[in-house]
Amino acid sequence: MNNWFECKVSYDKAVEGGMQKKVTEPYLVDALSFTEAEARITEEIRPYISGEYTIADIKRAHLSELFYHPSGDRYYKVKVQFITLDEKSGVEKKKAAQMLAQASSVKEAIEVVEEGMKGTMADYVIASVVETALMNVFPFSSEAKDKQAIILKNDD
Repeated sequence: MNNWFECKVSYDKAVEGGMQKKVTEPYLVDALSFTEAEARITEEIRPYISGEYTIADIKRAHLSELFYHPSGDRYYKVKVQFITLDEKSGVEKKKAAQMLAQASSVKEAIEVVEEGMKGTMADYVIASVVETALMNVFPFSSEAKDKQAIILKNDD
């Protein structure tokens, strides 16, 4: 089970014309606690940011699944509703789950989630797909890192 944290990092970014602009960018890290999330995001972004930066915000991201796609350059939050039948009343119930899909478009995000859900026996509907501002995702497990490394390698 992953514990995802959205970390916002503020730093001065070089823009066109050599000017510096203060930006705040969100990243997603897998960590056990807020303290570990801060340590992990600091470790992960250090090679990419020169100069001073601050961790502006850390909040828990309630995601039940994360799906990678080799050509994906953006991250989409996908709300999936699992359909169950209440045995006592015979009424259909929908339980929502938030998932994250790496894709290049909304259509591709839906395809990525559907591909990832192929092996499940659960009935579900995709309720919404929203593009996020996430810049990158840093998984904790070596299995997820290997999967992400394979994807990045295939992009080359």
